[in-house]
Amino acid sequence: MKRYIVLSLLFIVCGTVNAQHYKYIDSSKVMGLKRYKKQIKAQPETRLVEIKKYIPGIVLDIRYATTNNFTHHQMYKEAKAFARMPVVLALKDVEADLKTRGLGIKIYDAYRPYAITVKFYEVAHDTNFVADPRKGSKHNRGCAIDMSLIDLKTGKELDMPTGFDSFSREAAANYPDLPKQEIANRELLKSIMSAHGFKVVPGEWWHYDFNGWSKYPLLDIPFSEIQ
Repeated sequence: MKRYIVLSLLFIVCGTVNAQHYKYIDSSKVMGLKRYKKQIKAQPETRLVEIKKYIPGIVLDIRYATTNNFTHHQMYKEAKAFARMPVVLALKDVEADLKTRGLGIKIYDAYRPYAITVKFYEVAHDTNFVADPRKGSKHNRGCAIDMSLIDLKTGKELDMPTGFDSFSREAAANYPDLPKQEIANRELLKSIMSAHGFKVVPGEWWHYDFNGWSKYPLLDIPFSEIQ
């Protein structure tokens, strides 16, 4: 009997250690690696994939893999960008469209583990610019892309209203009081992304959500665990 009790307690403790618990949200609403693997086994077409492997011409500037971001800390161990397969296929169409105009895509961020969203919120509590961890982010679902446009000949970014991750009012997707060229570039990006199934976030000209995001759960899977 004593042995049974000891073993039972051991299993409870081990289960507690292995389970992921979150401060701001019910853990059942965030999918970890085990549940994710089960899901994509049943629906492989929804898996996370590395964007550059499917769209080699895309330029990466993964700011959270550096200290050049609003937290001033390196948040990712790897400078990679992932998204759900349908998102990447839509983005591939975007790239093809842009290429006919001599333009390309630069990505600042894509899939983001939920744990990183929590860290962002604890650095900057302003939910106008960081996701509320009580709801999670479209980035956590693998359905958001932070991006800009580049000139394919020069490799330089086009003039946009602000830099990436600006917390200023000028970063808003419809802010009017800007130089004409910046507005034109912003609106071009907006129209092309919209034509291929993405919607800009009102407060951030660089942030685009995939229209089918609601079908995908929040994920908390480190880049190193994505296969």
